[in-house]
Amino acid sequence: MLTILGRRDRRSNHCDGLTRRGFLKVGGMAAGGLSLPQLLALEAQAGVRSEGRSHKAIINVFLPGGPSHIDFFDLKPEAPSEIRGEFVSRKTNVPGMEINELFPGLAKCADKFALIRSVVGSEGAHSCYQCMTGRTKREMEPPGGGWPAGSAWVAKMLGGVNDAIPPNLSLMYPTGNRTWGEAGHGGFLGPAYQPTQLVSRKVGEKPEGLALQGITLERLKDRKRLLSSVDKFRRDIDTSRVMDGMDNFGQQAMGILTSSKMVEALDLSNEDPKVVARYGKDDPKFQRDGAPKIVSNFLLARRLVEAGARVVTMNYSRWDWHGGDGMNFPRSRQEFPLFDQGLSALIEDLHDRGLDRDVSVVVWGEFGRTPKINKNNSRDHWPQVSFALMAGGGMRTGQVIGATNRNGEHATERPVTFQEVWATLYHNVGIDVKHARTFDVQGRPQYLVDPGVEPIRELV
Repeated sequence: MLTILGRRDRRSNHCDGLTRRGFLKVGGMAAGGLSLPQLLALEAQAGVRSEGRSHKAIINVFLPGGPSHIDFFDLKPEAPSEIRGEFVSRKTNVPGMEINELFPGLAKCADKFALIRSVVGSEGAHSCYQCMTGRTKREMEPPGGGWPAGSAWVAKMLGGVNDAIPPNLSLMYPTGNRTWGEAGHGGFLGPAYQPTQLVSRKVGEKPEGLALQGITLERLKDRKRLLSSVDKFRRDIDTSRVMDGMDNFGQQAMGILTSSKMVEALDLSNEDPKVVARYGKDDPKFQRDGAPKIVSNFLLARRLVEAGARVVTMNYSRWDWHGGDGMNFPRSRQEFPLFDQGLSALIEDLHDRGLDRDVSVVVWGEFGRTPKINKNNSRDHWPQVSFALMAGGGMRTGQVIGATNRNGEHATERPVTFQEVWATLYHNVGIDVKHARTFDVQGRPQYLVDPGVEPIRELV
């Protein structure tokens, strides 16, 4: 796996405590111990490297733990106090669309996103699996190798935009609850399509900011040293001159890592300081068993898709509040403002840079929260309904899709499934979900979504 991770330097004169340049370390790919050159070889065999295609992209933002649909975007001011809670709704720049009072940034750009208040079909598991694949683990038996992540499907169907940036990138921090930090895998499509992981840490260690580890960026011109770091092949099992054919892929691997596109995309010191400030200041503390609040990853995701990524997947914070030290309303008051700043900055930034027709954004979690507030002034798990926010991708934004009943208990209008959300994302990047297919390891045809599932008609 390509792992990119940085560490703090107390001697640094930067406000975030990070050295201006990071470090870089490339180890074996997570795909069965494959090195990056070996992964490139698999991609070449599958024909995923492609030049000159229209660059459509997806940013998938996962909110671990089950964010409250009622407290985010479906407030119930007419419900009893034990349902509506402490927050009041705020008007947005879209008539009739109201959201939480703590989202002033999103309120100003509501015309640039759509709210789905009626996401249904959650299997109720504390897992990002449905947000990564559109499928449940309990549905029909998956094909051999398992279901691919949506990002793997996109990498398979569209290939890479250029040789400098892998098409499928992950900013998913490994979390204490393992299932909140998994960006999915290639499934039966194979390891060539699974995400390249760009952040990492060992659970329990002091969190570190995002940078490059192992070799300073100033030393990237030292090709031999870089190649020795990249090219950690399993030479002990290479007895049939297989590696002789890997030389070109080794050069491609070095090209990816030394390319100015990858280096510059990952180095936020190359960004306009005013733009960086617009996204807010990171809170690198991991949220118990969840992810840290790294709002700069919203910006980094934008930079990576600009550089050539097809899909960037990220997790943000932790939203599983039952009570105790995780009381719903105090924690919301702490979390919402920074989330609002980072997400609204991303949406506005994409629009300002003319990327809003090409880059789709989805923000969602594994389920919603109980309408009725529990004895600890919090909300528990509620798989009956949840929300998704969708922006960009040329979609018809500035609207609310679906509705729940007076108490926010279940969808009463236009229920939307996880697969429909993914069908919409596929459509936005130019994939025809009715006809696009490939074959699994048993030679059976497989489609990206189940028969009858179509993109959300209100959006496309």
